[in-house]
Amino acid sequence: MATTEALAEAIKKQLSQYEEEIKVDEIGAVTYLGDGIVRASGLNNAMYGELVKFQNGVYGLIQNLERDDVGIIVLGAYDKISEGDTVTRTGRIMEVPVGDALIGRVVDPLGRPIDGAGEITTTQTRPIECQAPGVMQRKSVNQPLQTGIKAIDAIVPIGRGQRELIIGDRKTGKTSLAIDTILNQKDQNVICIYVAIGQKQSTVRTQVETLKEHGALDYTIIVEAGPSQPAPLLYISPYAGSAMGEYFMYNGRDVLIVFDDLSKQAVAYREISLLLRRPPGREAYPGDIFYTHSRLLERSAKLSDDLGGGSMTALPIIETQAGDISAYIPTNVISITDGQIFLQSDLFYAGTRPAIDAGASVSRVGGSAQTKAMKKLSGTLRIDLASYRELESFSQFGTDLDASTQAKLNRGRRTVEVLKQKLHQSLTVAEETVILYSLTQGYIDDVPINNISDYEDTLVKEMHEQYNEIMDQITQTKDLPKGNVLKEAVEAITHNFITKLNHNSGSSIANNIANQISN
Repeated sequence: MATTEALAEAIKKQLSQYEEEIKVDEIGAVTYLGDGIVRASGLNNAMYGELVKFQNGVYGLIQNLERDDVGIIVLGAYDKISEGDTVTRTGRIMEVPVGDALIGRVVDPLGRPIDGAGEITTTQTRPIECQAPGVMQRKSVNQPLQTGIKAIDAIVPIGRGQRELIIGDRKTGKTSLAIDTILNQKDQNVICIYVAIGQKQSTVRTQVETLKEHGALDYTIIVEAGPSQPAPLLYISPYAGSAMGEYFMYNGRDVLIVFDDLSKQAVAYREISLLLRRPPGREAYPGDIFYTHSRLLERSAKLSDDLGGGSMTALPIIETQAGDISAYIPTNVISITDGQIFLQSDLFYAGTRPAIDAGASVSRVGGSAQTKAMKKLSGTLRIDLASYRELESFSQFGTDLDASTQAKLNRGRRTVEVLKQKLHQSLTVAEETVILYSLTQGYIDDVPINNISDYEDTLVKEMHEQYNEIMDQITQTKDLPKGNVLKEAVEAITHNFITKLNHNSGSSIANNIANQISN
């Protein structure tokens, strides 16, 4: 009897805790299938940007809401979907995994690892689409993001939280600039994200090996959407990269994100839009292509102190055709960003690398993103360089030039030579400072142009070996040292270099004369 009563009590307890829960799934059916595009009926309450799941396990993203059906872009293998297949709403917008576990990994636009290094263990996610910080949530860009490239840090400085466009024709060194900037963030407490959009797998693998070789993969996330992948994945890849970067930015850290390149993302979006039967506009791009890029790049910012003071610096890359920066996509992105670095193919093929066109390149943040020392040294550098280009073309006519014009041409040639830099050879703030000091103060004027590269190497080496306290002072204060210590050091090194150069040159001439006499 006691057993029966105990059983009855247990049943009553379970019944009292029972809650009726009705789970309703909204399920539609595929009515049309195209190149990565699906139309489905029956999803009457679907939301724009909502994630849906097909019966074969592949996910899709709702992009069109129409009267009779919805347009879905398929995020995966669409060749295994057939008309009549079921598609189920998930009730959530698309998210990607975020967190420190992604650092050092190569992932696809959905955050899945593709580097063969095992699963990524993180439980945190962020939506790929997120509202950009408002004006009151931001603060002015006031901290430089050193690229280690003299021409950029002096002429078109980049600040943390800035959006600086890298634009130029194919094969002019755009990706190399971005990779060198990532390499220079070592020990700078900056998380880097490289988003490869439509790049060949062999190219991305080369970049990964370069980063690994220089120890930069330890603070870098690589998001890869290859050319063989469906257009929807190429379209969402920069948004996924931004979501990963925002996690660190909103946790008070500094982030550098490279979009390589947004031209291919624009082409992918055009393909998606035309397949979704959106009306084409200029150059067959839909009217919202501007919004596509603006809502992406506006997410890069320098946050206010109330939000932790983190930042996300964006380096979008755009490819031009025959240097035409007035085309639709280039003008769009130029108007969105805070400046552009224009790489000219003529300069590149002439051996000026990085091939930065000082006249067309600009940074709208300017001196706010420079160290005190660089601000003092680079004041007239851009104007001098642009005027040299004009004088150079004028002097080709063979006209007799006065002494002041000759002096400007000589200084201009040396400026161009000094601003050249080899691949993957970044410079510290102190090294850039002493090189530009020797240029602007005229110490390089007596160095033959062919020997300027050797002179720079000697200057940097001697400053580290004999005057390391000056280098430490510049590194700590980011300013020129007081007094004449830097002047005296550069004078002594330059004098010794030129003396040695003349001695070697004299010895070489004497040897040649001796050889001619003996012959």
